[in-house]
Amino acid sequence: MSFVEPVILRGRLVTLEPLSSDHCEALEDAVRDGDLWNLWYTSVPRPEDMAAEIDRRLALQSAGSMLPFATRRVSDGRIIGMTTYMNVDAVNRRVEIGSTWNALSAQGTGTNPESKLLLLRHAFETLGCIAVEFRTHWMNRQSRAAIERLGAKQDGVLRSHQLMPDGSLRDTVVYSIVASEWPMVRNGLELRVAHRG
Repeated sequence: MSFVEPVILRGRLVTLEPLSSDHCEALEDAVRDGDLWNLWYTSVPRPEDMAAEIDRRLALQSAGSMLPFATRRVSDGRIIGMTTYMNVDAVNRRVEIGSTWNALSAQGTGTNPESKLLLLRHAFETLGCIAVEFRTHWMNRQSRAAIERLGAKQDGVLRSHQLMPDGSLRDTVVYSIVASEWPMVRNGLELRVAHRG
């Protein structure tokens, strides 16, 4: 058995389901909600590239370095996006939560904080992680603010870290939550989610 295994994580607002090719059409619809691929500082797949992105994530899952999820909204059963455990490091008991996107109409509704609560709870309380990492583009202020609202602390900035599809260089901001901080982070997230729906 590997460090991370496919699992269903259930909350009041969302259910995180192990990603499969069966989610493709619903994810194509979700990504069209806001034309999310047009934000130059993100790597959100275009509808026509969704099948290839699912295949990519599932190949990384087979290699043991990723565990991808589709995000389903509980209220209407609609698939609203994707999120992932990535850069899985079983030896050092670390994962990164990333490659996350949500349909525009789902943003600000509490679904993303609950997704993070479910992923962090599983990471710290089931997998026994010592740290969970988050990374985002320096220019993605919305993502940086969301990560900071979780209670994650900035570890640093990796300058000129990655080459983006448009040829620009990405400065990557690295954040983490360590196990000793989890109880405080959990309390904050539970409070935020309790005030939704």
